[in-house]
Amino acid sequence: MPSSTSSQDHSRLENPAYAALSGPHSRFAQRSGRTLRYTADVAPFLALPPEPSRADWRDAVELVPPGTIAATIHDGSPLPESLQLTDTFELVQMLGEEVRGAHEPEALILGSADVPEMLELVRLTEPGPFLERTIELGKYVGIRRDGALVAMAGERLRFDGWTEISAVCTAPTHRGEGLASRLVSSLVADIQDRSESAFLHVVTANTGAIRLYEELGFRVRRNRTISVLTRASSD
Repeated sequence: MPSSTSSQDHSRLENPAYAALSGPHSRFAQRSGRTLRYTADVAPFLALPPEPSRADWRDAVELVPPGTIAATIHDGSPLPESLQLTDTFELVQMLGEEVRGAHEPEALILGSADVPEMLELVRLTEPGPFLERTIELGKYVGIRRDGALVAMAGERLRFDGWTEISAVCTAPTHRGEGLASRLVSSLVADIQDRSESAFLHVVTANTGAIRLYEELGFRVRRNRTISVLTRASSD
């Protein structure tokens, strides 16, 4: 059954990477002052505290090595001179509190041995960032056809009461078979078994995916802007 969460729980959704790195994912956190980020081979997310100060942004600089990038929620306030904006993505945040999950018999639990195939599927489909160690963040499941991985989905950000579903993708040769929906529904069932609720993020322009999630019972909560930042090679 769908789990119930309070409006207070919803506040954590405003800054989900910070909530995760401050809680269940603290073992993946790099820290400078109050600013956090995931280890670079796990996820690209930089997380500043709510209403970040100039000091928090100075600390952020320390967590972005020269020549690298990091993605963060950014309200448009001035950045430190050392950090440059390279791209932005408009996302829709969707909640699955009313989704009725169903365990999928074909869903196989994916492990470290599957990472090369997962990375290749991500390369083909571009569902969002998935790196060498992203699989360590939660449970990832997939469906195989003739031994080949053709669809996958998994758990990424996680904090009290909430787990994010991410890396939902299907090989072009197997689209239209409902594989993504089945995997998402199966993950939702797992999440609800823990008395948690699912949420996810979709690029605003991906109207097909948004429609699919709405058909499953997800609802739009709000839009978010993700900024991709880089640090100059020499400050």
